[in-house]
Amino acid sequence: MASHRAAPEHTHPDDVPVLTALAALADPVRVQLVRELAASADWSRSCGTFDVPVGKAAKSHHFAVLRAAGLVEQRDEGPKRVNRLRREEFDARFPGLLELVLRGD
Repeated sequence: MASHRAAPEHTHPDDVPVLTALAALADPVRVQLVRELAASADWSRSCGTFDVPVGKAAKSHHFAVLRAAGLVEQRDEGPKRVNRLRREEFDARFPGLLELVLRGD
């Protein structure tokens, strides 16, 4: 059976203004999502596996913001949407920014 939801739209980090990237990383829930993704293998985490203090709709919104900022890539695998941190691409666009966020200084 085909999925009825639309495939996620992605923004390449090269097309992201610095303020968009900074705004995406200014929210503590999104920072937690990014940190958990950084500690996980690509495509190994579905959206439901993140333990963040928000509901499903808010979590979907946070992932949409991260996609729009070029930080996260998502794809559907059956009923699950799995995630990948676009670390290499994001680092090429904003050298050192993600490292600072992941360090937690």
